Amino acid sequence: MSNVLPIGDKTTPKTGQFAFVHGLLQILRISRGFMKYLHTMVRVTDIEQSLRFYRDALGLKELSRKDYPQGRYTLVFLAAPGDDAAQVELTHNWDPEEYSAGRNFGHLAYAVDDIYAACKRLMDHGVTINRPPRDGRMAFVRSPDNVSIELLQKGPALAPAAPWTAMQNVGRW
Repeated sequence: MSNVLPIGDKTTPKTGQFAFVHGLLQILRISRGFMKYLHTMVRVTDIEQSLRFYRDALGLKELSRKDYPQGRYTLVFLAAPGDDAAQVELTHNWDPEEYSAGRNFGHLAYAVDDIYAACKRLMDHGVTINRPPRDGRMAFVRSPDNVSIELLQKGPALAPAAPWTAMQNVGRW
């Protein structure tokens, strides 16, 4: 058995080819980890009202908060409990600004352990359930700045239950 493999019109020692392929695989392995999702930024007009929604009602955990006086803004990073890798950045510009909803942005989505309990918690905090979980699987709400939030039941849908089955959609979701 020869120690040379033909490659095109050249010959390459087997050990050289192995080293080349091994090196290429290492590069590919490293490059797969090159990009990592960090966060989605949402501009908010009232940071405290937004925190009452995202942190208190929706149940996200505040990871960090920093004021930038030179730029006149505050950044607050939040994440679902136990999932610090998928963050939402709330950006509050101190100078009043009106934000319109861009059609290129759809919604934020979170999986929840119990869709009915999550919606009840939101309602207890005064949040309107725009698309109630009539199917035991999906609901939509909106933040104080009109950002659409989708809630999805982890695993299979829950059995349809009152009062959710009788609730109608409210506004846009």
